[in-house]
Amino acid sequence: MSTKAFIFDLDGVIVDTAKYHYLAWQKIADQLGIEFTHEHNELLKGVSRVRSLDIILALGKTTASQEDKNKWLVQKNEDYLSYLVDMDTSEILPGVLPILKYLKDQNQLIALGSASKNARPILEKTGSLTYFDAIVDGNDVSNAKPDPEVFLIAAQLLGMKPEDSIVFEDSVAGIQAANIGKMTSIGIGEASILHEAKYIFPDFTHVGVNFIEALINT
Repeated sequence: MSTKAFIFDLDGVIVDTAKYHYLAWQKIADQLGIEFTHEHNELLKGVSRVRSLDIILALGKTTASQEDKNKWLVQKNEDYLSYLVDMDTSEILPGVLPILKYLKDQNQLIALGSASKNARPILEKTGSLTYFDAIVDGNDVSNAKPDPEVFLIAAQLLGMKPEDSIVFEDSVAGIQAANIGKMTSIGIGEASILHEAKYIFPDFTHVGVNFIEALINT
């Protein structure tokens, strides 16, 4: 059996922390009198914190000083982290653990490639840290998705070529990053949104072992 690099995004792929990001951003938007819906939140998926704030301000046609922006960025992160305090293994999305266990049993290489700067504590709290051979998060990269930097670093840390790397993503920017990086892109979510992915599944309960085995042997 050949060896491949399996690279996972975090938010919306392994855990549903997207809901906590939404709540924290909504709190900021409410303060500023800006309407911020779940549909608007789709624009922030896979996007850095700084860029996310700019998008929200643009939605409200609002300008702000850098000082105010910095204050809101800190507040958003503090609110977000407060939601993470009670996270445990129950927060891992359905179907993810069986796939991680199967990959580990098959001696495949597993990495995290996430924009989140809180990736390690989240993996620790959910008891999934030990599955990962490498972790690349928002602290390790200078370019946000759709730049493929986060995935290219992950593949490099695993000692694998991009063409032997498989990326699981739930955001358009993440899928584009995988494609630009010449990796196999697998979308987890709605086909209408993630149509640029090579393969798409609604969630990990639809990702069968046979499919993973075929990827390994391709």
